[in-house]
Amino acid sequence: MAKILVVEDEKSICDIIVFNLAREGYEILTAQDGTRAYELALSDLPDLILLDVMLPKMDGFEVCRRLRAKGAQMPVIMVTAREEENDRVLGLELGADDYITKPFSMRELQARVRANLRRSAISSQSQSQSDTGERTDAAHGELLEVGELRIDGRAMDAYRNGQALGLTAREFELLSFLARFRGQVFSRRELMERVWNYTSLGGDDDRTVDVTVNRLRGKVERDPSTPKYIITRRGAGYMFAEPEA
Repeated sequence: MAKILVVEDEKSICDIIVFNLAREGYEILTAQDGTRAYELALSDLPDLILLDVMLPKMDGFEVCRRLRAKGAQMPVIMVTAREEENDRVLGLELGADDYITKPFSMRELQARVRANLRRSAISSQSQSQSDTGERTDAAHGELLEVGELRIDGRAMDAYRNGQALGLTAREFELLSFLARFRGQVFSRRELMERVWNYTSLGGDDDRTVDVTVNRLRGKVERDPSTPKYIITRRGAGYMFAEPEA
């Protein structure tokens, strides 16, 4: 069973989370400050980190940034009581995979944990198949070239005119998914189900999709204000467009 690192400095909240996740069969590690969380993440290599933002010694944003700088790829779900979009943008930019705001239900948290663990397992399996030469899907093995873009499943990154874009794992998955089905419009709910791997509850989920799309446009598009690849279809969702010749 998967190992989860729960990072929360409020003991009552930590105890509730640990109780409910342990009941699901997960092995649980805990940390009450950012420094200890960073050390445990590197030494014990959990399969997923549930990471509060407001922590003593080192905040959750800095923990996430340092882990990604070290090459740690386990899913990170940021947890915060704050709802400002700037926090969401920063967390996703630093490499967080998901974001949940307090107060949240245990049912929602468990669903997000399962979805991120499932996505991580699929990514690892696909990358392993790619490394051994087996056939994989476009997200993790193939090379897609569209206009100025080259989407490299083996490197898990994209390039524009040969320059690496430095995509996070979630940005890459969203880009490769849309590119594989270019010309097809996907609603936010569909993207949550197909890319984030769980049923959207609206609200925060919709904003998570929008923020990730905006961050992705900032890296992929020459002019994010007038995108030519990742297009909004108002009232319907997002699509990847074939560039004009």
